[in-house]
Order: sequence, then C-alpha cells, then structure tokens
Amino acid sequence: MVEAVGRYLIFAQADIPEDVSDELVTEFTPEKILRALFALFIAYTCVFLIQKITNWIAERVPRRYRLLTKQSLPFWKGLILLITIAYLVRLFFNLSESNLLALTGSIAVAVGFAFKDYISSIIAGVVALFESPYRVGDRIQIGDHYGEVVSYGLRGIQIQTPDDNTVTIPHNKAWTEAISNANAGNLEAQVATEFFFEHDADDEMIINILYQAAYSSKYTQLKLPIRVLMKEEEWGTKFKLRSYPMDARDEFLYQTDLIRRAKKAFARHNIAYLKRFSDFE
Repeated sequence: MVEAVGRYLIFAQADIPEDVSDELVTEFTPEKILRALFALFIAYTCVFLIQKITNWIAERVPRRYRLLTKQSLPFWKGLILLITIAYLVRLFFNLSESNLLALTGSIAVAVGFAFKDYISSIIAGVVALFESPYRVGDRIQIGDHYGEVVSYGLRGIQIQTPDDNTVTIPHNKAWTEAISNANAGNLEAQVATEFFFEHDADDEMIINILYQAAYSSKYTQLKLPIRVLMKEEEWGTKFKLRSYPMDARDEFLYQTDLIRRAKKAFARHNIAYLKRFSDFE
C-alpha cells in the first residue's frame, strides 16, 4: 500500500515544476512538530472527553432525550476531526492556488488508489450522517449481525449484540448490504413474540391471554398498538404477539416477561403448546 502511494507521488512530481513542489511543503521545525503533536493530543483528549460526557449525560437525562443526546456524538467527533486536519494542513503546507491546482488531483488519485476501501467507508459514513440509515442508540441488523449501535466512528460503527459482543462494521457495508432498523431514532422498538399451538386449540382464549400478558407487563408502552396475529401452518397454528417496550434496550427482558406471563396463563387454562412441531421441521 505504501509502495503504491510512493509510485503515484513519483509520477505526480514528474509533471510539477520544482519551485511549486518546494513551496508546497513549509519548513519542518521542531516547534512545528511539537505543535502538531500537541494538536493531536488535544483532539484525542477532546474526543475522549466528549464521548464520556455525552454518554454520562445520556444516562441521566429523561429517557425520551437519551437517544437524541447520543446521536449528537458523531457531529462533535466530525467537527473536532475537521478542525484538527485544517490546523495541521495549514501548519505544514503552503496552500496557494497554484499548488492546489498542481498537486491536489495527483495526490487524490494516489491516496484514493491505495486507501480506496478506507476512503469508501469514510464517504459512506458522511452520507449516513445525512441519510440516517442508523444512528447511535438504534437497534439494527446488517448481514448476520444484530444489536444496538453504541459507537459511530470515522470508518465504521460498533454494535452491541444480545450476547454482549461488540461488532465493528465498516460504513461502506451500507452500499451493498440491506440495513434493518428496528426503532429508527425512537425510544421504542416493536417486539414480535411467537407461540405455537395445535389446530384445535382455543384461539379466542389464546388471543385473550396474549393481550393480557402484554397489557399487564411493566415494560409495555401502552401508548403504542398491541396486536395478535394468527397464521395457519401445516403443523399447527402460529400466534404472533406484536407490542412495544418503553425502552428498546429492554427488548429481550420484555420478551422473556411476556413468555413467562403467557405460559402461566396457558397452564391455568390447560392450553398445551404444540408437541409435534419437530415432526415438520
């Protein structure tokens, strides 16, 4: 990769007048190097502090403002990065109009060729800031990976899976992969819980029990619709309970609570689960 950049820069310099290339890069002095290192240290510290402070605030503000607070983090990171790059370029380069016209194209081709995947991820990340296919706090699925977006970086995002694994996904996956977003910036995300019974099971009683399980759960957001759907299959009847927890973070706790409540009610009414499902798999 480094050799590729070197080859392109050599060819680029062949067509550039010597006085232009000499003027492009300013003199490197110990003072400038120290200033650059200090600027990088300040930028890193600012990003670290902003991330910590933003997460701290997000966990303490009212629940409805938590996602909004976290979603501001990519903007602040991008702003710090932009200011730092502008400062370093101004420190080490003489960006006159002639120098820009002479070198920008060649350097862009060289860097783009060597770092095309990295640059593609950066561009996709910038586009995603405006199109918002995912934001910090969203519960998304990309490929085989599902979880909550916990970090939005320059190159990619990090999602926390239900198994408590952190998966890093490059932004350029958005060009080729379908992105499923469960809550799209909202605090609530729909949870679908499935139950399976025999064809001759008492469907009215089952539907009533599922509604009661959802309405009685402490996690349920009662302002959003609760629905029970049925579907006949060859092996039996499938019931799907669709409802919303008040906080998408509680998705699996909520689903567990619904199942426990429903199972207790089914046992009281002698309604047995489907026993022959494995015969049709």
